[in-house]
Amino acid sequence: MTVFVLDASAVLRFLDREAGADSVAQVFRSCAGQAGSMCISAVQWGEIAAVQRRRSGVQQQERVLDYLSQIDLHIIPVSAERAVRAASLRVNYKIAYADAFAAELTLDTPEHVLVTADYDFKAVENLIQIEFLPAK
Repeated sequence: MTVFVLDASAVLRFLDREAGADSVAQVFRSCAGQAGSMCISAVQWGEIAAVQRRRSGVQQQERVLDYLSQIDLHIIPVSAERAVRAASLRVNYKIAYADAFAAELTLDTPEHVLVTADYDFKAVENLIQIEFLPAK
């Protein structure tokens, strides 16, 4: 079964109804229909929270996070081991540290597929399966 790993850019594209929002909505629908499951690193979850708070304040941040919590998006905690693996990806592939957590989570199994709008992940596309959303 496919496990979709969402990064913050994919979720924000969905929330903002930007390019690729329909693809993310399709991931949500397929997972609701038990055709797969989806998860996000706690670090990426924090990025979404930060963007929402900066844009619209605490109340809107809470509404958005509550909404996302209802769609069966599993938030994967960051362990010390995951942090070290993410650090290795950051150093070896020169990707942002927060992005490294999404890539590290995608490395868990061959069934994991990263869904992202961030083309900086091209640096690790030989390591993981990636579904890139269209550019804006």
